[in-house]
Amino acid sequence: MKMVYGVNDKPKFGKLVIFAFQQLLAIMAATIAVPAIINSNMGVDMSASAALFGAGAGTIIYQLFTKFKSPVFLGSSFAFIGSMCAAFAGAASASIGYLGIIIGAILAGLVYVIIAIIIKIAGVNWINKLMPPVVIGPTVALIGLSLAGAAVKDAVSYANTDSNGSFIMTSNAWASLVCALVTLLVVVLCSTYGKKMAKLIPFIIGILSGYAVAGVFTIIGFAAGKPSLIILDIAPFQALVENGLSLSTFLQIPDFTIVKGFGSIKDVDLTYIATVAVAYIPVAFVVFAEHIADHKNLSTIIEKDLLEEPGLSRTLLGDGVGSMVGAVFGGCPNTTYGESVGCVAITRNASVATITCTAVIALLISFISPFVAFLDSIPGCVMGGVCITLYGFIAVSGLKMIQKVDLEKSANLFTASVILITGIGGLALAIGKVTITAIATALILGIIVNIILTRKKEEEVTE
Repeated sequence: MKMVYGVNDKPKFGKLVIFAFQQLLAIMAATIAVPAIINSNMGVDMSASAALFGAGAGTIIYQLFTKFKSPVFLGSSFAFIGSMCAAFAGAASASIGYLGIIIGAILAGLVYVIIAIIIKIAGVNWINKLMPPVVIGPTVALIGLSLAGAAVKDAVSYANTDSNGSFIMTSNAWASLVCALVTLLVVVLCSTYGKKMAKLIPFIIGILSGYAVAGVFTIIGFAAGKPSLIILDIAPFQALVENGLSLSTFLQIPDFTIVKGFGSIKDVDLTYIATVAVAYIPVAFVVFAEHIADHKNLSTIIEKDLLEEPGLSRTLLGDGVGSMVGAVFGGCPNTTYGESVGCVAITRNASVATITCTAVIALLISFISPFVAFLDSIPGCVMGGVCITLYGFIAVSGLKMIQKVDLEKSANLFTASVILITGIGGLALAIGKVTITAIATALILGIIVNIILTRKKEEEVTE
């Protein structure tokens, strides 16, 4: 896939800001969803704007470690949600819990650092042998396919489901679906038939189009007294002025996690640290596998092997240290984002300058209350329409990796089959407080099957 902007290209300033804002919209929903999930499950008050700041800070750290050669954004990791909940559940107070999620992220980040040092010494050839295209391709496809349900569910927000899992469409759900389809079609049409800038910013145009349709439905809903048509959530804007106009209406410092937990340092004991370590460290190994999958996928898209240059040791160091920094500010460990990779693939903009600018904008916007309110107000159905394309591109990118794999050979066929079926089937394993995601389980099984059948593949080559 030929890039319009290569890794080292720097678009003009005006275009750069627009491209960066598009990247931000692509990763924003998932980034702020993690603290929202933790708040809902644990009854705490993690800040979405702080998570956004942490993602921006973590991405800048990542870019520094990778010498600005890897065009990917770091955002809040869903893999650590169970670990974060365990940190809060095992804490004597919420304040200790906030400190606990920072300690956990630091421990997980150290795992990355240790692995990076080993790879720096031993090289990456063993990883390429352990995870050839027949293993990594289906795994990348799973990353996109595993998110398909979330995208569709967002697209039909407010719909109920029957015993068969089919959506029962209500008036709200139909209105949501219209918004999602408008967003989806605008993105597709701009990407395919758009000229010049329209082809490079399909997500911005799509999201604004879907937002406008949602706004029309909402206005009609208020005017006609039909709550079922009110799609836009105006609460974020109301919150800005509920106490009158003040400085906080326009500027507000995020509630950084380190500030919330700093006063509890003296209350943390070794038993609690051990609890946090057990919850976080094993998950780091799971996310390590996803890190490799994301970078191999991105390497295929930009036609440059990132595991060689800047090197897997550097990407791991950047991800690990960036994750630590992100958690200090926002509480959420960071990870390379498939949404960001999908955005690069669809827009054909691999400019690291764009990613870096996105990180800077994320830092700035986290302080600007109206922008945060706008981002919070974007309906889930609109983001659902966008994510159908993003997640679809991730899945297709994985399938493209196995195009050159000879699936006539039973060894390759069985390896790919095991990964796809166990992953799509949702074979996630809970071992104590640690959850091995379906993607990680599928990857591990795929590696095992591939190793077992390696001899058979060698025999088929010599026949």
